[in-house]
Amino acid sequence: MGDPLSLYSSSQRQHPYPLMKSTSPDPLPRSQRGAILIVAMLLSAVIAISLGTYVNLSINSLRLADRTFYSNAAMNLVEMGVEEAMWAYQDDLVTGTGWTNPIAWNTATGNTAKYNFGPYNYGGNVTGSVRVYATDRTGLGSTPLIIARSTINLTAGAPIEKWIEITLSKRSKFALGLVAKDSIRFSGTNASVDSWNSDPTGTGTPIVPYSGGVANDSGSIGSVDVSSTISVNNADIWGTASVGGSSLAAIGVGPNGRVGPFGTPSNTLDPGSVSTDFTANLEVVSAPISAAAPISISSTTTLTAGTYNVTDITLTGSKQLNITGDVVIIMTATAGSLGIKVTGASAGINLAMGATLKIYAECDITIAGNGLLNPNSQPSSFQLWGTCTSTVPQDVKIAGNGSLSGLCYAPNADLTINGGGDVCGSFVANTISVTGNAAFHYDESLENFDTGNPYGIVKWRELTSAADRAAYGTLMSF
Repeated sequence: MGDPLSLYSSSQRQHPYPLMKSTSPDPLPRSQRGAILIVAMLLSAVIAISLGTYVNLSINSLRLADRTFYSNAAMNLVEMGVEEAMWAYQDDLVTGTGWTNPIAWNTATGNTAKYNFGPYNYGGNVTGSVRVYATDRTGLGSTPLIIARSTINLTAGAPIEKWIEITLSKRSKFALGLVAKDSIRFSGTNASVDSWNSDPTGTGTPIVPYSGGVANDSGSIGSVDVSSTISVNNADIWGTASVGGSSLAAIGVGPNGRVGPFGTPSNTLDPGSVSTDFTANLEVVSAPISAAAPISISSTTTLTAGTYNVTDITLTGSKQLNITGDVVIIMTATAGSLGIKVTGASAGINLAMGATLKIYAECDITIAGNGLLNPNSQPSSFQLWGTCTSTVPQDVKIAGNGSLSGLCYAPNADLTINGGGDVCGSFVANTISVTGNAAFHYDESLENFDTGNPYGIVKWRELTSAADRAAYGTLMSF
């Protein structure tokens, strides 16, 4: 047999796997294929722009976060400069070397000091420094200034600067007229509190004694403890009253009493003259140490300038203690005993013109009779410092018709002002009772009285405008 396929003609032969006919549509025309390409390119461009925007946003966010981080660092740096100046002020009060040790500030110009701290390395080629300028470095004025300017130099972008202006004031134990830890109580018929300024020029001359003609309504009283109270009753408080609690209910006023400026009606607490959350640090002070032989004063005695250890002071009848210079008396009588007793119609303590008297005592004190006379002198010419730390409170009485112009700081004492006398100055005690017709007159000049207390910040201001910074531009260019 031959080939089976040979039986068929060539036209009748079939491919063993015949090709299937395509069912797909015809290919797109060239014009439509170009449109798709354009759409694809547009989508790619949109995606590229979006990615670019996102990347750029991320970079800007990173830069902003970076600047925010270093902005905080600049604020920390400028505040560090302020703290260095504050330390120098405080240490200079104590040692007199605050501006020279351990840092030698530049004090060549007037009564100022300046120093450039840094540079400090923050890593990544970022550095910072702070310039500090301090005025009135020796504390001769009342409101020294600290100006600080910090600079952070970044690897990219403008440097970051922070400027701060700080106003200081020496804290005074006698910033108010009457201050008590526990309570202040007024009783009697015509007790009152007002104020005046014995040194309106701030120079110590002329001394202005208290009188009705110079009286002001800036008398101020405050009670510290959260549970403290102020019982005004029928007294006239021409000024302000503050308590340490959270409620004004702690300030009680009677039908004829008042707290507020001149003209405040009876039975009224002027809303702008009363406040809560009053605070004050009332640390006990210590008496200086003296090797002087102890003396007793029980007859008319004159003390010249010097420091004296005194066992007791007893003045009766017409006996006098005359002070002719700058005198310091350290009472050696112990807590709970009566160490100072001034009684009788003519008995008293007299300060000569220009003389001063400081008394340190933990014992009880009674001053009556003619009291203490320091005519034409500021209250600061007489200072009574209560040093008692006993659980038995110190007892301080200013009684009779005597007068007292001075300062009393006895945070653990019960102070009683009794009778019809005038008491001028500023008093701090554990409790204060004002009775009878006693009139208390706060000396406003004591607000800046230098008792060796540290400086405090009374004003903090960040200088953000070009005009504010320009005012100190020359000073901060060193």
